[in-house]
Amino acid sequence: MSEGLLEYFMSRQDALVGEINELVAIETPSHYLEGSLRIVKLLASKFREVADSVEIERADGAGSHIIARAGIDLDTSPTLILGHTDTVHPLGTIDRNPIRIEDSRLFGPGVFDMKGNIPLVLEALRYLSAVKIERPITVLLSCDEETGSATGRDLVEREAARSARCLVLEPSAAGAVKTSRKGTGVFCLEATGIPAHAGLEPERGANAVAELARQVDPIHAIADRDAGTTVNVTTFSGGTTTNVIPAFAACEIDVRFSNAAEGDRVEAELAALSAKDPRVKLELKGRINRPPLEETDDVMALYERARAAALDLGFELGHTQVGGASDGNFVAALGIPVLDGLGITGDGAHTLDEYIEIEDIPRRAALLTKLLIEE
Repeated sequence: MSEGLLEYFMSRQDALVGEINELVAIETPSHYLEGSLRIVKLLASKFREVADSVEIERADGAGSHIIARAGIDLDTSPTLILGHTDTVHPLGTIDRNPIRIEDSRLFGPGVFDMKGNIPLVLEALRYLSAVKIERPITVLLSCDEETGSATGRDLVEREAARSARCLVLEPSAAGAVKTSRKGTGVFCLEATGIPAHAGLEPERGANAVAELARQVDPIHAIADRDAGTTVNVTTFSGGTTTNVIPAFAACEIDVRFSNAAEGDRVEAELAALSAKDPRVKLELKGRINRPPLEETDDVMALYERARAAALDLGFELGHTQVGGASDGNFVAALGIPVLDGLGITGDGAHTLDEYIEIEDIPRRAALLTKLLIEE
């Protein structure tokens, strides 16, 4: 069955490339409503073409989320498949990184992260429909994953609670799936001081920029690289003009951590920062916005099934931990087994050199289909 499955998807490679191009051609920066509505309208049509029994739900958010359900009459918990339609690329990026094929690589904005992977699930559903295999499957494609899933998180957690397992079509890491992802936090530390004339009476002022600068080293000291925890000041701004003691300054802080306890520790230590100059007020804003996807026994059992399926298809499937987060992190926090990074091999995520390897498309489509068949 595996050999025939791979041959089938190899015969469908050109059709898959064409469908990928259709999606990449619709630019969908996060929070760009027009693009989000266009791509969801196209995807809704494609899901309905798969089978009459596919149920479509759309939900408004920072655009439009789309949920497609197959096998809804079956009395078993579904497999949840996650992806997203938004990209980090601003409008017009397609003119700078046009859709093209070079050296067996397909280029285009968002093709690797992660529009190239959406046709994989469409093609898997087409195959299951053609061979009359029914499986309960829920596909959720969110529209604001790249900006933290502020409107998509509730949908992800709702569907995860109904599901037996979760497969995430985020890009692979050099061909490997992701069995562990760090949790993330985004914070902003603000300092409010007292303005004064910088030349005439600077002593009457309380310098917010100077105070915040003194906080940078203590912030960085919260990191624990041995535990996989990073804490970094990433932006810094303050002041109004050259002859005024600055009364306000702010810095953004990026936090990554491998387990929930570390996330709690970092958040508590950031909240406990105190000003060296008592006249300056410090205020911490932000929060932990994604829990970690931890490498549990259930996650590894799901990986081993995928590795065995890949071997049947003739290729090795490794696994790894990455620092970036995905919507799969929300699912993992609910105790649902998650296998992330099932997307097509490529590189250049979030850059103008983004591409996928065309020869890997049939393998990934066959792997996803095999996992759905052998639930």
